[in-house]
Amino acid sequence: MKFLYLHLHGLIRSNNLELGRDSDTGGQTQYVLELVKSLANTSEVDQVDIVTRLIKDSKIDSSYSKKQEFIAPGARILRFQFGPNKYLRKELFWPYLDELTQNLIQHYQKYENKPSFIHAHYADAGYVGVRLSQALKVPFIFTGHSLGREKKRKLLEAGLKINQIEKLYCISERINAEEESLKYADIVVTSTKQESVSQYSQYHSFSSEKSKVIAPGVDHTKFHHIHSTTETSEIDNMMIPFLKDIRKPPILAISRAVRRKNIPSLVEAYGRSEKLKRKTNLVLVLGCRDNTFKLDSQQRDVFQKIFEMIDKYNLYGKVAYPKKHSPANIPSIYRWAASSGGIFVNPALTEPFGLTLLEASSCGLPIIATDDGGPNEIHAKCENGLLVNVTDINQLKIALEKGISNSSQWKLWSRNGIEGVHRHFSWNTHVRNYLSILQGHYEKSTIVSSSGIKESCLKGSSSLIKPH
Repeated sequence: MKFLYLHLHGLIRSNNLELGRDSDTGGQTQYVLELVKSLANTSEVDQVDIVTRLIKDSKIDSSYSKKQEFIAPGARILRFQFGPNKYLRKELFWPYLDELTQNLIQHYQKYENKPSFIHAHYADAGYVGVRLSQALKVPFIFTGHSLGREKKRKLLEAGLKINQIEKLYCISERINAEEESLKYADIVVTSTKQESVSQYSQYHSFSSEKSKVIAPGVDHTKFHHIHSTTETSEIDNMMIPFLKDIRKPPILAISRAVRRKNIPSLVEAYGRSEKLKRKTNLVLVLGCRDNTFKLDSQQRDVFQKIFEMIDKYNLYGKVAYPKKHSPANIPSIYRWAASSGGIFVNPALTEPFGLTLLEASSCGLPIIATDDGGPNEIHAKCENGLLVNVTDINQLKIALEKGISNSSQWKLWSRNGIEGVHRHFSWNTHVRNYLSILQGHYEKSTIVSSSGIKESCLKGSSSLIKPH
């Protein structure tokens, strides 16, 4: 089989991912790259291509301007230019997606090397994927990652006005693209059953019969619980400039600095607790930055709120927010936190899955997580911490205090997390399930196609899709 992956926004390359660099370069980027590497390593797959945006911008690394990039044998990144040369946040893509669609149609018709499947990740890719799959007569798979209707609901709950949401997130364009993607997808891949039942079901076009739940995996060679004194001292050096007492257990959060991740509420919950301030440190790993003035407006707003909370509760010497780290540091940071009896916190308002929860758990860190989406299913399988309504700051404070109160409970959660992630969440299991579902569809569609039924359906439906 040959696969075409559409991952259009953020910054993706074959190694040294700049995760957390901005609001668009996060878990989705890592997931797509890891899945592509794993697929290319199987005997059933000949070629996997990631299509993304070619960017020529002095503010970012020149590697994102290469038209082709080798990932591994049988896997590569293909970059197509659409829109202006400079880097754009995903909300500004909509006027340029038809340009990319036409470029891709011409590319694949020219080389007559059609993929067996097109898999679109996120709404912008879904918009392109629908049109490309019908032009090439290729089955279409869709993964939303996070969904516009759920985001809109949470933002309204958080107090934003509808016109603010439209201006910031182009939410109507996004929801329309998701509706269309769900209507024309042959398969919809979700990370959890809850995501399918509670979030995708909000869409008129969603059919539960198309939905396939395939939990993501963790690279256990990177994320494990055996730590070394060398890496511990390296992370100590990263945190010492911020913390008065480096020996205290850390409450650790690793995420992008975006509103959805709800980090200022975590700082406020910590600030309200005399117990937490006395017994623990708060460590916030929120991507890399040179200075906050160079961040986008959303990131600046998040950091501003964090600094206000630190000042309000006089948290100087208790909160670390390092400016730089490499992807290789992340497993070490988890292990460093676990070696000191810390906990990992994901206070996101919405969480489709929560890959960082698996990474932390695999490294032996108990979790305190939002009672939403993926964390529910991770917790059900691993029993490795607590879930909490993160919109209630006092509830979050109480959960954090419980997380560091009982050493025997901490050890049980730590063991459960290590064992549960190894048992239920590996890349090998994820890829085997993924290929099994797709092979069944591939064989079925091949039989149907030979009778002419599939061809006539596609020809009949292509006229239904019109560019905006």
